[in-house]
Amino acid sequence: QVQLVESGGGLVQPGGSLRVSCAAHGITFSLYYMAWYRQAPGKQRELVASITTGGSTNYADSVKGRFTVSRDNGENTVLLQMNSLKPEDTAVYYCNTKSAIGNYWGQGTQVTVSS
Repeated sequence: QVQLVESGGGLVQPGGSLRVSCAAHGITFSLYYMAWYRQAPGKQRELVASITTGGSTNYADSVKGRFTVSRDNGENTVLLQMNSLKPEDTAVYYCNTKSAIGNYWGQGTQVTVSS
C-alpha cells in the first residue's frame, strides 16, 4: 500500500524560508519519480517541482530560483526547500508519485506566507 506523508508546513513571513518533507512508504522509493504540487483556495492544483529517479529536476516558472527539490533515497524522503517566499506561495502542498497502476497523493501540508 503506497502512502505519502507530508510534514513541515506552517506560517512564515514574506521573504522567509520553509522546508516541507514527504516520507514515502510502500514503494521502492529510488525507482519512483516524485513531485510536489500545490493548490491555493479557488485555484487548480499545479505542479511546483519534480525530481526523477536520476535526480533531474524541473520547476514551475513561478518558483524557479527560489525553490529546490531533492531526494534522499536512503530515507525514502523527498524535500522541497522554499526560499524568498511570497504571499502567492500560500497553498496546500501535496506530494505525488505515479506508477503504471496508480497516481498517489499525500494528505497535504498547509503553507501560509503572511505578515
